[in-house]
Amino acid sequence: MPSLFPYKSYAWNIGTTSFRTADFHRKVEEQLMLLDEFWHLPGNENKGWNPQVESEYYDFLLSKGFVSGNIQDHLWKQSKTAREKTSGLVEIGLLNSRRRLTVVGNRLLEITKSKDFTSDNDFLLPKDSFIYFKQLLKVTQEDWGITRPFLVLGRLIQACEDYLADEEFTYLAPLCVTREITDYIIGKIAEYRNNTISIDDVITDVVLSRYSYPSALQYFLKSHDIETAILQVGMNRKSTRFDRCYIPLYNALKNVYIDGDEFALPSLLQAVKNINKVNSKIGSPWRKLLFSRRKVVSLEDLTENDFSNVSSEEELRKIFFKYLHLYKIKATLEDYKDLNKRYLRSTNVISFSDNKICFTPLLHSFFKTEAKEIFEEAFAASRANLVLDVSLPEIHPKLVFNKQAIISSFNTENNTTITSISELYGDLEQKRYHQFRTLIDERFPNDVILKMLKQFESRQEDDKIIALVKSEEADIPTIFEYIVGIIWYRLSEYKGKILDFMNLSLDADLLPLTHAGGGESDIVYKYSQTPDYPAHTLLIECTLMEGTTQRRGEMEPVSRHLGNHILRTGENAYCTFISPYLDINVLTHFRSLKHMGYYDPQNYANHVPSLKVIPIKTNELKVILQKGTKYKELYSIMDRAFQKESAIPNWYENELAAHL
Repeated sequence: MPSLFPYKSYAWNIGTTSFRTADFHRKVEEQLMLLDEFWHLPGNENKGWNPQVESEYYDFLLSKGFVSGNIQDHLWKQSKTAREKTSGLVEIGLLNSRRRLTVVGNRLLEITKSKDFTSDNDFLLPKDSFIYFKQLLKVTQEDWGITRPFLVLGRLIQACEDYLADEEFTYLAPLCVTREITDYIIGKIAEYRNNTISIDDVITDVVLSRYSYPSALQYFLKSHDIETAILQVGMNRKSTRFDRCYIPLYNALKNVYIDGDEFALPSLLQAVKNINKVNSKIGSPWRKLLFSRRKVVSLEDLTENDFSNVSSEEELRKIFFKYLHLYKIKATLEDYKDLNKRYLRSTNVISFSDNKICFTPLLHSFFKTEAKEIFEEAFAASRANLVLDVSLPEIHPKLVFNKQAIISSFNTENNTTITSISELYGDLEQKRYHQFRTLIDERFPNDVILKMLKQFESRQEDDKIIALVKSEEADIPTIFEYIVGIIWYRLSEYKGKILDFMNLSLDADLLPLTHAGGGESDIVYKYSQTPDYPAHTLLIECTLMEGTTQRRGEMEPVSRHLGNHILRTGENAYCTFISPYLDINVLTHFRSLKHMGYYDPQNYANHVPSLKVIPIKTNELKVILQKGTKYKELYSIMDRAFQKESAIPNWYENELAAHL
């Protein structure tokens, strides 16, 4: 049946909940490349964007392995999937409504294809992050008038002691869809931090007193047909039929709390379980609200809650209506949180560490200058075209990188006496390395890394690896590279600029990101001369490939990366190849490079007579960690093994593994 009170949005969110994909950066980049290829296929140049073309695009994505599933014969589902995969990119201006790449979309595509994400801006942001940052400054939503989510968030952060707690970001920030509501919530956040009000109280005040909720409540209180009324006032986003599970819940609540019927407890518990099956984010809080124990046998197993003292069915209906929508709203906001974080993280200007959401230090200082005036336009249309790659001052004239103003702001905030922007950058780099050292010491001590190496070897607990790293924006191979980088930094006694040496993109919290396509060696570690070794560069290649895949995927790139690096730089360099598995033919190839060397394919006169590649399996890497071996000791062990001419396959075990 059609609802008298259809669902209306009460919160902003960036993108679509149907595309809450992990590896967000990589999936966006891949889709830009795929769309570019799709529109250049013969016959596609002049096509519009309609259900038939959406279906064709779905088939194209399926052929490329970007989607999987069993909807090949369902045109509507194919079309819907194609729209869901692309709608978020339209919202942030990378695509137009016809799903063609915009000017800014093509700029991001160029960066992706070049595989060069290094910074080219005063904010030291990766090239792609700088684009996302500028785009989110412009993104506008018009469901409630005009709302610019990023600016709303900035307004809240600045008004609330320069941060939002995780719960505030999740449940309150998205509710700020008007200036009036935002100012109200800013005041309520102060009360929440003083423990005089709860998150539930604020949601109830803000949402249930607005939109269609007051009229729906009045209808519910006056209705004689309770089953129809519940379906009408449920405001389900999909269909009223999804709210049928609340009918037995209401009836059981009435039997227990109005009639005092202890025999209705099993029905009440079962009703909550049924809701939990539909959506655990809703069922779980209902259970926590009602029951003090997992096993419910008597009225004593009920918690003391808002239903406990009801004396009329009207009171019961009011409370039921409140929690029916409160838990739905919170579940929706939790979905939005996951989505919003992915888009906001892409800018690299917002930190989510320690359950606090704030601007990174340089952006914090920037937004303490006149640049903060942009937050006054949180509910005004953007001056800049969303689909164009424009400068910051074109977005707002006050978004100027005023070095002296930023330095002054930074000095005030940090009690420093910095006088130049280069000095400020140096201070920020020191803080970044301190942050990274704290991160790896707390989250990745040796015992954790040893456990992770076993998980990389088995590939049976990838979900646990991702949960430990707390980054859904990196795939397992990228995380493996990241962990190897941490290991090598530790072996090197925390010397060297590891954040530069790792050819990985890191987010604002120094966690890894996966991009579409690889670059050169995973880690390029530079060592100055010491009594233990000469000045040299170590290229570290990491892989989880096995067998034939390892032979095909690693034999040529390893020699090419090392050879080209030496030819390009003239450095004293060698490579170590790290993997849980070492194919015998890969080992043979690496050993042969000692005598074969490497030629520049464009100019045979450029020749490296010998390439030094030392493989290390993760099993031996665990031994190195357990023994506490340092790189200054490892260097001589690997060099001595390289010089030995023992025959394959015994060389690895006898000359390297046995000496670690």
